[in-house]
Amino acid sequence: MIKEEHDLPVMGASQGPAPMATTVINIQTETSVPDHIVWSLFNTVYMNWCCLGFVAFSYSVKSRDRKMVGDLIGARTYASTAKCLNIWALVLGIILTLIFIILFFTGALVFSINTFHTLRQQRGYR
Repeated sequence: MIKEEHDLPVMGASQGPAPMATTVINIQTETSVPDHIVWSLFNTVYMNWCCLGFVAFSYSVKSRDRKMVGDLIGARTYASTAKCLNIWALVLGIILTLIFIILFFTGALVFSINTFHTLRQQRGYR
């Protein structure tokens, strides 16, 4: 591999009477606005209690559309709403799923106990 070295003049005070001209370049970095579309899609498919996942998904799509147009403030607004809806959808989904599981197993337990008592009583009448 060939390496080339170049001597660069050292920047310093200007050598002549002419004033030094400066140039300022403003480079805007592309601001990343999260649109939470994957999280919203997950909540739409798996945790769609009260349709909050679907509403969050629609706000995520709106946020992505605003970002593509260049409206970062609108994209942040829609993304913030989508994030809030995703949090609520996830929390309600977990809570309601746990309640459903508890009620299901409690009902199964009560059913099995009642069946056991019914069978035990029927044996006594024979």
